[in-house]
Amino acid sequence: MYKVRLANAGDIPAMYEIYRPYADETTVSFEYGAPPAGDFAARISALFSVYPVLVCEEDGQVLGYSYAAPAFERRAYAWCAELSVYVENNARGRGIGSVLERAIAALLKRLGYRKLYSLVTQENTASVAFHEHVGYRQIAFFPEQGYKMGRWLGVVWLEKELCDASCCERFPLKMSELSDADRTLEEVFG
Repeated sequence: MYKVRLANAGDIPAMYEIYRPYADETTVSFEYGAPPAGDFAARISALFSVYPVLVCEEDGQVLGYSYAAPAFERRAYAWCAELSVYVENNARGRGIGSVLERAIAALLKRLGYRKLYSLVTQENTASVAFHEHVGYRQIAFFPEQGYKMGRWLGVVWLEKELCDASCCERFPLKMSELSDADRTLEEVFG
């Protein structure tokens, strides 16, 4: 049985090993290769206090992770976040991505976010279909936005509405301000 929980610094090496093949061997990530492990750790650690960073594990082994990050820089976009989900190659197709997305969306909604975005490489049709299956809709397509592995790649921009405009009475909370994150996860999976 899967367990979804908040990630911690001890999870970062496993998260890095999951991410590395995506950056090195696929067009899923537009990085030309995985960053050095220390840079990856700093990138993920910087998110912990502000955004949800989750791992999904089975029998103590991390099989996937997800995180939210700022979708845009300007303050007026504070209610928007961008989703990233990565699943260990041998664990794909087992529902782990869906579990992680559902948990991130629930936490972001509790924090006060309105929109969740995902940018997906056009040729990654399985990811586009996954996002649509869990409630995202395509809002834009950008042809030939990135060049990797000898070809130009289009990007599909997907959006999921977490709540209506009434949820925006205050700026979203940071993860460090959310006292009931574990309870939120229990509600999602309990």
